[in-house]
Amino acid sequence: MHELGILYHVAEQVIKVAGENNVTQVEAIVLQVGKLSAVIPRYLEACYPAAVDGTMLQNTRLEIETMPANGRCNSCTKVYDVVDFKQVCPHCGASDYELLCGKEFFIKEIRAC
Repeated sequence: MHELGILYHVAEQVIKVAGENNVTQVEAIVLQVGKLSAVIPRYLEACYPAAVDGTMLQNTRLEIETMPANGRCNSCTKVYDVVDFKQVCPHCGASDYELLCGKEFFIKEIRAC
């Protein structure tokens, strides 16, 4: 489970940014995770308490926004979620697409108290 290591890195980055901006308390950290990223949101939620234990973030909330895996059909050019539609365009039935997004993993927001 690499999510714990990822969260240690996220915590380090958030603590660094908080220090640079004289923030002493953080209410929440908001992450954006693409459906096709190698990160599993429920594992992030499970590992989060261990990753922030003993840091200034130990009383913060973790919020996760799951981002769609949008693709553009190479046949009809319509955009659709390739995960939800199992890589088959719901408009024309083609399975040839260009992936537009879905592999993201970002710290979207650090919400201070």
